[in-house]
Amino acid sequence: MTQLSLFDTEEFYEFPKDLLEYREGFLSREEADLLKSQLLETVPWEQRTQKMYDKMVLTPRLTAWYGDSKYNNSEEDKKPTNPWTPELFSLKQRIEKEFGCQFNGVLLNLYRNQNDSVAWHRDKESRYGKRPVIASISLGQTRNFDFRKKDHHQSKYSLPLPHGSLLIMKGDLQENWEHRIAKSNTSMKERINLTFRLIIEKVIISIVFDVKLSLIY
Repeated sequence: MTQLSLFDTEEFYEFPKDLLEYREGFLSREEADLLKSQLLETVPWEQRTQKMYDKMVLTPRLTAWYGDSKYNNSEEDKKPTNPWTPELFSLKQRIEKEFGCQFNGVLLNLYRNQNDSVAWHRDKESRYGKRPVIASISLGQTRNFDFRKKDHHQSKYSLPLPHGSLLIMKGDLQENWEHRIAKSNTSMKERINLTFRLIIEKVIISIVFDVKLSLIY
């Protein structure tokens, strides 16, 4: 297990260890190279739009969603899910077996260069549950993954994510911390990020519906 480092803080802050697990060489160099090449060539990458300050703007990255057919990436996303590829499904199973978690979808992000980014946010959709576990694989260019405390922005934490690394976010992280990939003033090559997730909303709705039916009939 690699020791996590802290940057840009006025005083020492130890990041809670129950919120993150980090494995720098989770994929070998050969595995990571092959997967990156396959995804660049075969994924139907899209640049989507999002609402910001009452305007629709293009997201500064390309994305794609793979997983079980009945689940979409977000509540607003009505497009059909891309079915699991053998490579993505095998990687999902490998993470599940080693870390004892479960996923039914993966969001892929392609950061094409230093101008692509994702702003400060928390993965707080109700469909992810209250304490979601999200497993993040990085391929290609090393980019800093920044955290800040939701209610105390001076508490900042930054972790470089190199080629083949795995970061697992869990516990109350999404409740109390925001994260981002910032733009850079330094020239950057392509980076692909895979975030494996478990969507539970429809399962919950199905259970409630079944209970109501049992009460009626």
